[in-house]
Amino acid sequence: MSATLTIFAGTANRDLASRTAQHLGIRLGECRIVSFPDGELQVELKESVRGHDVYLLQSTSPPADKHLLELALLADACHRAGAGRVTALVPYFGYARQDRCTSPGQALGARVLTDLLQACPIERLVTIDLHTAAIEGFFSIAIEHLSAVPLLAEAARPFVEGPSIVVAPDLGAVKLAKQYAQYLELPLAIVHKIRQSGETVSVQQVVGDVRDRALVIVDDMLSTGGTVAASMNGLLAAGCTPRAIAVVSHGLFVGRAEQALLPLPIQHILTTDSVAQRPSSLPAEVHSLGPLLAEAIRRLHNGVVPPQRP
Repeated sequence: MSATLTIFAGTANRDLASRTAQHLGIRLGECRIVSFPDGELQVELKESVRGHDVYLLQSTSPPADKHLLELALLADACHRAGAGRVTALVPYFGYARQDRCTSPGQALGARVLTDLLQACPIERLVTIDLHTAAIEGFFSIAIEHLSAVPLLAEAARPFVEGPSIVVAPDLGAVKLAKQYAQYLELPLAIVHKIRQSGETVSVQQVVGDVRDRALVIVDDMLSTGGTVAASMNGLLAAGCTPRAIAVVSHGLFVGRAEQALLPLPIQHILTTDSVAQRPSSLPAEVHSLGPLLAEAIRRLHNGVVPPQRP
């Protein structure tokens, strides 16, 4: 399209936004985001966007409520300033695990979040490796669902040595694990787990022969480390080699993640910059989504179908 391309960043991950803009050969748009002493936010654009094709990059990572509100205010500011089209780039989509009610009286968090976003003047959403693709059905606006699997599979390849196996640490990760197994030409194992709380997980069964094999544990996100820790213990009991790498699209590393993961025989944790990373003792290796997001923006701006999930 002929409209001027403009990218704005919220405060969730300005570094990723800068890398994305750099790959496109443009600068980030200037905006002012202020948090007042009473907690209220104010967003002000510092340049004209009238008629522009605008992209707002903001993961709804912790604190999700603040980052979501920033995104909503940015979208409203662009709309009121006359933007021709507003697209939200949300590499990590928070609340995605709340896609169903597991007991009476629970809120359906994923649906609430999608309703809030759809109340904003956003025409299209770009996201990466949703926790469950079913969330796409909650939206009436267009969604481009991209994947970090090809990027991370290639990053993992040099670390796969000797007899190895790809592991899905729960049933929700099976589809993702199959993609990694296909890329890396490895067999697949599945861990059946029961989540007892936000951080406590128990393993019930390991399906697949992991005996004397190194592990490639894959998932869409790594939060507190409870699922990986429980899976690792179950896999060690099943006879795997005490050598593993973890590959996750979104590395949140919150709560007691370091305490849960550091004692485990995990040599490398490969993740992306969908969530801004803080200093950590974990053996994390971060790979940028900048090129993937830049290509998606370039294609959307030019009216070409973006690269799809594998």
